[in-house]
Amino acid sequence: MQGRDIETKLGDWTLERGCMMRSDIVQGRLYGPETGPLVIVLGGISATRFVADDPSGHQGSGKRGWWSRLVRAGGAIDLDHVRVLGLDFAPSADGLDCPDTLTTGDQARRLKALLTDHGLGPAHAFIGSSYGGMCALAFARDYPDAVQRLCIIGAAHKPYPIGVGWRGIQRRIVRLGLDAGRPETGLKLARELAMTTYRTPEEFADRFRPDESATDPARFDICDYLESRGHAFAGRMDAKRFLALSESIDLHRVEPETIGTPTLLMSAISDQLAPLPILRELRDRLSGDSELFTFTSLFGHDAFLKEYDAMEPRITAFMQEAIA
Repeated sequence: MQGRDIETKLGDWTLERGCMMRSDIVQGRLYGPETGPLVIVLGGISATRFVADDPSGHQGSGKRGWWSRLVRAGGAIDLDHVRVLGLDFAPSADGLDCPDTLTTGDQARRLKALLTDHGLGPAHAFIGSSYGGMCALAFARDYPDAVQRLCIIGAAHKPYPIGVGWRGIQRRIVRLGLDAGRPETGLKLARELAMTTYRTPEEFADRFRPDESATDPARFDICDYLESRGHAFAGRMDAKRFLALSESIDLHRVEPETIGTPTLLMSAISDQLAPLPILRELRDRLSGDSELFTFTSLFGHDAFLKEYDAMEPRITAFMQEAIA
């Protein structure tokens, strides 16, 4: 289904932690009927505004949506009946004076400016996965009248400590690459490490057999896979932009008691980055109605991009509640 781009020019503005965003342009993409109930859909740090498949696409070529299994005509998020907004996260590759001090509150402010500028909202629903879920919580805290229901997948009100440690190592790898004049190499290696935290040991054990694939000189199928994921990521992510978004995850803090919006929390029980203990804490501390829906998965934190059969029925019911 064809979408259309919208944008808001914010120009230069000061972020929550005091740095300056330069020449900021907020870019979103709308899908579905112009008069349909508004649903905001945000994903992880590598997600874009292209949420659904678009046959006409960007600049005349077809564009695949990163969540098109769910966001489509007749899908759980049904583009025959609802209007969906996707968003490009800040920063652009060179949009910050000091790029490591961006917060989820800053992303929420950008989204609210886009909604206001184009006369959109309030949103009937805001579905956020991973980093997008963190931004959704910050948005509901700061603009409670602008959203009626939340669905948060694989995210919580603060980062889990082991995740902060893993991402800190990734950022040091990227900075080492920048210092050496090899930013893509640093980014590739950081992504390889990240993939081992997104997925589960059980999935890797099921897929790979290092003892059977070793050659001389030694190469292993799991290493080849991780290298391919690092290469693909480096082809679509700028190193300095990655540093900003990675640290933004670790700076994320929202007091759940400040959020009264009815909230559905969804979690794969194998998620290492947003594990069940912190999701249970979030559920218990939210001031509005809340539910924690869990499902099993070998894919860990990446389940929101893989386990459509497990998620689709509950998201379908959530959407029915949201637009009833």
